[in-house]
Amino acid sequence: MKKNKMIFIGPAFLIFIMVLTSGCASLDKKAAFGTMSEALEPQLNMKFSDVPVPAGFKLLSKESYVFESSGIRAGVLSYRGKADVDRVVNFYKEQMGMFNWNLINIVEYDQHLLNFDRENETCVINLTSKGKAVNMVISLGPKSQGPVKKAKEKEPVK
Repeated sequence: MKKNKMIFIGPAFLIFIMVLTSGCASLDKKAAFGTMSEALEPQLNMKFSDVPVPAGFKLLSKESYVFESSGIRAGVLSYRGKADVDRVVNFYKEQMGMFNWNLINIVEYDQHLLNFDRENETCVINLTSKGKAVNMVISLGPKSQGPVKKAKEKEPVK
């Protein structure tokens, strides 16, 4: 009889120890969204291969468009995701340089505007937060070729 109890208790004890030592998913909302010190990761599938988007952000296709032709590209891409807006700002400060974008400036008020450029293009990232949700609009287009010069007016013939 003692031998039968040991056969039952041994595996039950082993299962109990395995349950206690195994990891489990956190129910803490802070852990689910990450802490402020954790960096956001870029998505693998991006509409523009050189403009990263934080993982977990969803493209709002009805509010977006892209145009590419003969080396010229332009577009407005709208995304929504859950993250702290300051983490998204830091994401772009770190990631855009890896794709040869230069940070021109950041304007912060009710929204966050990040302006980037490079040789022939500009990129403006507009971030608006509503609670834990962040709305993001990425605008990309060709850089202006500079001021348009007026042709010199010809002097009247005398």
